Amino acid sequence: MEKLKDISQIVTQASRGELVFPTSVNAALRLQLTLADPDCDTDDVIRKVLGEPLLAARTVALANSAVFNRGGVPVTSVRSAVARVGYRHLYSMAAAMVVRQFGSRIRDPGLRAQAEQLWSHTAHVAALSHVIARKLTATDADTAMFAGIVHEAGGFYLLSRADEIPGLLDDPDDWMGAAHEIIAREMMRKMMIPEPVSLAIVSLRGATLTPPPLGLRDTLLIAKRLAPVASPFAQAQEHAGLDGFVDDNAALEQMLAESAEEAASMSAALLV
Repeated sequence: MEKLKDISQIVTQASRGELVFPTSVNAALRLQLTLADPDCDTDDVIRKVLGEPLLAARTVALANSAVFNRGGVPVTSVRSAVARVGYRHLYSMAAAMVVRQFGSRIRDPGLRAQAEQLWSHTAHVAALSHVIARKLTATDADTAMFAGIVHEAGGFYLLSRADEIPGLLDDPDDWMGAAHEIIAREMMRKMMIPEPVSLAIVSLRGATLTPPPLGLRDTLLIAKRLAPVASPFAQAQEHAGLDGFVDDNAALEQMLAESAEEAASMSAALLV
């Protein structure tokens, strides 16, 4: 009864828009707010990045990752890093910082291990989504990568709350349905996730693929099935095969090879 009461309280908080974000993500949220303005000033963006050393370090690291440094020439300044990754990717990086900070606060070793597994899954899904969007589903690749980064934001929040409420996630069926959706929606609202992305993410639960795979939701579904690291909260359909959706095994292997390097590089950059 106590656990159900705790779950109910968390869901009620989410419904009221009262999810509590750690103070360590304030810099990333301020940057997102600035970048959401179509008339944002470049110097203002640079100042906000420089005002938070961790954010500055991650921006430069991301610019030098395999995803963005195709020519192999490193950048050493924040201004050059912002110019290389662009505002859209900087927005994605800020969102990734928010997601990661929830996992970094966890003290319980078991829950922390789950958070690390969830981040590894997230990095692989983001990188796979970028490749799959380009080669298979006719979707904007940058949007797909961004969606991959934030698609488990609700899971990270629940793990952080479970660190405060022991046993909260012992019975996933208690929170994996409507409760998880409410929390995920509120997380994405607070993170200012564009509606097309948030709709694709909340439609993942219980979704099935129908050929031909198209659009953002299908991109994420395929990426989650192909990710070499599963989510600790994976549903049964995430383990299903892709027969009928990716007929060319050679093309599939190439996609996996490309995404593996991107995932490792992106994960390393965002874990600075």
